[in-house]
Amino acid sequence: MELIDILEVFRDHLVEFSVLIFEFIGVGIIIVSGIHGFYLYLKKSPDTKLALAKGLAMGLEFKLGSEILRTVILRSWQEIGIVAGIIVLRAALTFLIHWEIRQEMKEKRGQE
Repeated sequence: MELIDILEVFRDHLVEFSVLIFEFIGVGIIIVSGIHGFYLYLKKSPDTKLALAKGLAMGLEFKLGSEILRTVILRSWQEIGIVAGIIVLRAALTFLIHWEIRQEMKEKRGQE
């Protein structure tokens, strides 16, 4: 096995491990944000929606990062198409959540 083959295998394993770590972090953030959002909801906090949206946006950012990393090790056009679709959907969700956060903050400033 040549050095280039060894480096390619190492890169693939490193990327796969990194993707799992980013996915795990993203899921963890979403779970913690959901629990925190539910707690704020029970307290009838006016910041519930904003806190939940910020947590979801952060979790999606990590999951989007994992999909971008995944593109490094793709082998076929079909895989690239699937991952590109996932990236577009997650980016759109992130954009919508950030838009909602801005709208919520504008409303909050208007009430003060």
